[in-house]
Amino acid sequence: MPAKSAAKRHIPPLDMNLLVTLDALLSEGSVVGAAQRLNLSAPAMSRQLSRIRHLIGDPVLVRAGRGLVPTPRAEALRERLRGLVTEAEALVRGEDELDLSRLERTFVIRANDGFVGTFGAALASLAAQQAPQIRLRFAHQDKEDVEALREGRVDADVGVIGAMGPEIRLQALFHDRFVGVVRPGHPLAETVTPGHFAGFPHVSVSRRGRFAGPIDEALSALGLQRRVTIAVANFADALAIVRTSDHVAAVPARLTEPARTGLHSFELPVKTDALAISLAWHPRVDADPAHRWLRGVVREACDEDSRKAGAGQSKR
Repeated sequence: MPAKSAAKRHIPPLDMNLLVTLDALLSEGSVVGAAQRLNLSAPAMSRQLSRIRHLIGDPVLVRAGRGLVPTPRAEALRERLRGLVTEAEALVRGEDELDLSRLERTFVIRANDGFVGTFGAALASLAAQQAPQIRLRFAHQDKEDVEALREGRVDADVGVIGAMGPEIRLQALFHDRFVGVVRPGHPLAETVTPGHFAGFPHVSVSRRGRFAGPIDEALSALGLQRRVTIAVANFADALAIVRTSDHVAAVPARLTEPARTGLHSFELPVKTDALAISLAWHPRVDADPAHRWLRGVVREACDEDSRKAGAGQSKR
């Protein structure tokens, strides 16, 4: 019996700080970056990394050129570890203990230029009133990257969200519709028929550089075809082109309302489906009080804009 006991491996008590450190290392991919994130010195972080390697029996991060990359073992742990750390932080803070006046955090919201231009100021104002020390960073919406949400590089995604997998939480914020936009004095400012509309050069707004979409399908059903001569990645570029040319752009009404000032907008002569503008996030932050506050303030900013839009329409 004594010999059998001696053969048992001694497992030291788990230091939860090592899990937080490992999460920071995997998120930053750098000893220096993780050290700055946790307010530690680089040598102290290196010592923590040595302890982690000993604890799980794996190098965790290995040199690749000038940087570090995670091992397969570390990559397999990444998602579960992020969820554990987030839940532990929420458990320690407690929902009732969230003090917005002292909350210091940078939230990354991935959204297109239309959302930022229309709702960015209202969102920043509401956030400053409720949590004056938080910061908002709007990231470019170049693609629907589930990994960015999963790994915490992006806190929330806002826009027309396609299929991102069953794990992603999705909540509709509002519905939008396409409107046509031309410069003042453009012939379409006087008369809009499907044939007249299709006769002018068009600008397409597409992150993927597409020249055709739902409008082309609707025109095709009428035996018409428009000439899309330019494709741009954002609404601002499309409206800049429209402002100084005979080109026509079709853009979401609410998402571009401020940017369309000084231009002529009109209802499209063909029918297109409504656009569902949604808020997406990863379920690992469901219980995080700070993230729940962020989701609430995004909804509040959109609702406030809806009330203003409704009041403006009732006066006309």
